[in-house]
Amino acid sequence: MTHPLSRRSALLGAAAVAGLALWDRPAEAVGAAAFDAARERWVSLLAGGPYNPAYTDRTQAVEGSANAVLRKLKPDPDRPSLWPDLPLGDPGTGNFNRAYNRMRTLALGWATPGTAMHGDRQVAETAVMALDFLYEHAYHEGLDRQGSNWYWWEIGVPRSLTDTCALLYDGLPKDRLKRWLRPLRRWCPDPERRVSHPGVVETGANRAGKAMAVAMRGLLTHDARLIKRARDAVSDLLRPTAGPGDGFYRDGSFIQHDVYPYNGSYGVDYLEGVAKLIAVLASSPWEIDDIGNVYDLVDRSFVPFIFDGLMMDCVRGRQISVQGHRDHHSGQKAVEAILTLLESAPKRHARRWRPLVKGWLTRNQAIPYDTLAPLASIAKAKALLEDASVPVGPRTTGTYVFADMDRVVHRRPTWAYAIAMSSERIGAAEAMNAENLHGWYTGDGMTYLYTGDLTHWNDDLWPTIDPYRLPGTTVDTRRRADLPHGKRRLPPTSWAGGVALDGEYGVAAMKLIADGSSLRAKKAWFLLDEAVVALGTGITASDGRRIETIVENRNTHDGHPPLTRGDGWVHLSGAAGYALLDGAEAKVIREKRTGRWRDIDKGATTGGDKTPVTRHYTTILIDHGVDPRKARYAYAVLPEASIAQTATYGRRIKVLANSGTVQAISCDNLLAAVFWRAGTVETADGPLSADGPCTLLIRRDRKQARLAVSDPSRTADEVKIKLPWPVKSVKEGDRSVRKAKRAVKVEVGGSRGHAHTAVVRL
Repeated sequence: MTHPLSRRSALLGAAAVAGLALWDRPAEAVGAAAFDAARERWVSLLAGGPYNPAYTDRTQAVEGSANAVLRKLKPDPDRPSLWPDLPLGDPGTGNFNRAYNRMRTLALGWATPGTAMHGDRQVAETAVMALDFLYEHAYHEGLDRQGSNWYWWEIGVPRSLTDTCALLYDGLPKDRLKRWLRPLRRWCPDPERRVSHPGVVETGANRAGKAMAVAMRGLLTHDARLIKRARDAVSDLLRPTAGPGDGFYRDGSFIQHDVYPYNGSYGVDYLEGVAKLIAVLASSPWEIDDIGNVYDLVDRSFVPFIFDGLMMDCVRGRQISVQGHRDHHSGQKAVEAILTLLESAPKRHARRWRPLVKGWLTRNQAIPYDTLAPLASIAKAKALLEDASVPVGPRTTGTYVFADMDRVVHRRPTWAYAIAMSSERIGAAEAMNAENLHGWYTGDGMTYLYTGDLTHWNDDLWPTIDPYRLPGTTVDTRRRADLPHGKRRLPPTSWAGGVALDGEYGVAAMKLIADGSSLRAKKAWFLLDEAVVALGTGITASDGRRIETIVENRNTHDGHPPLTRGDGWVHLSGAAGYALLDGAEAKVIREKRTGRWRDIDKGATTGGDKTPVTRHYTTILIDHGVDPRKARYAYAVLPEASIAQTATYGRRIKVLANSGTVQAISCDNLLAAVFWRAGTVETADGPLSADGPCTLLIRRDRKQARLAVSDPSRTADEVKIKLPWPVKSVKEGDRSVRKAKRAVKVEVGGSRGHAHTAVVRL
């Protein structure tokens, strides 16, 4: 084994550490065994247990990555740099953060049983010299941030550094360990405080990330106070928030950066951190108490968004543009966290989660879990898959309205459909650190269809799809500049949200106020058993440009699958049928598109490469022409339907209204409506009316009806609804629903767009 670092680089100047206070002493006496046991549990989560030949491929992958880091190590104290491609002189490049990530990769290879470098003394000595070099040249307590990203200093490097030190612990001189960790006393002293921006209180994933670093520093230095500080910081996060702002909400929403839905990115990071801390601190003096909420969070905030191990892009924010973090990476982290939590989960959760996770792992053969996950999680997944007592669970079904983040998810046994909206409460798209540069319309009613093609969203879609033609959106065809850093667009409308009935059916609606355009529209979606019906009305613009509604834009990878067209319908093999319900003609475009990840993400540490990638697309759109005045659309998406089902669907559904007052449909015994304001719609059984804004679902069963109501506009105090049938009484339901003569009144004020349900006798 070669040693690319000279001993000279290990000699550190005394000036760099002069004047520092003595290292913190533990506030209470705790036996060393408790610290060591918790640290070893942490290492086992990172590197796995004893070598198992069944995981040779993954072990070799870990070893290959570590060897690549070691092989390219060429320290240059004059430049300075450890690797030629990562000069350390300018912290704004983020290269120092990348360098610590590489050290973690090397440490993981050293600590993983079964690798050729496992426990190798010479590799450990090389790592020690490299960490000395980084301390001297890149990250010590006397340096200035120079305007670079605070995250690298306070979370990125502390996380990588503490993991590295834990993995290499048995091969490290303990005096060096304390020196390397000393900068954390300045940059990451407290999980709840942001050093670079005094007054900012850390929330969500940022607090969890800091808590992990603080807890690990406490374990490495035997400081019980740090561990308790970390434990208490994450315990506070387990309680739901009432908002506004960051945190988990009771309806399953998760907000980060004040206004952005982030279950699938920051939320997953939070879950992963808390799950690891729970596992590491279990049966220790610092065990996390009252963790029941974290199990409920899994069910409320994560399961609805995981489709066969993939995390839906509608809650991954700007991370959709990051080449190295696709839906299967976020899904893998969520699965890893759930597998970790299963070790301590109550039976009522474990009985449900084991078949659920087994189903995800079994069905997703396109992106096998064992190519992504840490060895410890692979072992847990393999044990679950081989456990004959655990059945393969079916896909999650149900309709979920996340009123606190303007998201709706509709799941059937073979497909799922998600809708991403925005409002004065929820941002349309986040662009930060030169990421998500073309995410202009991802929150403007974009729809996400998931089918048996588990590679649709992760097969280089985001750099190749036409960003001006995202499915579900109604857009002004003007050209756009890249989204600027930190721009926060909150459309000046309160109208976004929906309602679900019995967890089976749903309605979603949003008022579109386009960015930088006169375009306005009212958009609604009706979520049914075998279809999603989309209605649009009031589509108006006056800028002299063409307006389009995008029914679909499907990534068909390396070729164009069969396409069949009929009178008022289109069928795309392997995807769905699309029925035009108002006689409009759809325009179909089939093209090859080429793009680069670098075009949508130029981030210092996340930026994509410049390699062109090409994919085939089938785009179905409705052309509203130039400067439309009160244009409309009505179409149905029938996921995985046959040609025959597509051709005849228009006969099964009835559009009752599509106006600026009310949009409504009927299907079998279901009535669904969006009342934008007080109005009436005629049904087969008589008039249905509301005296204020609401979304409404009614399902009649002989002498009674089930109904669900919400006010996505959040402007009404009470809504009176007259059904097509006289109401005799309210049989059961929320206290906010009461009989009013032959109608019902619903107190919607103060409910933040959430549902009110009842069963009424007719």
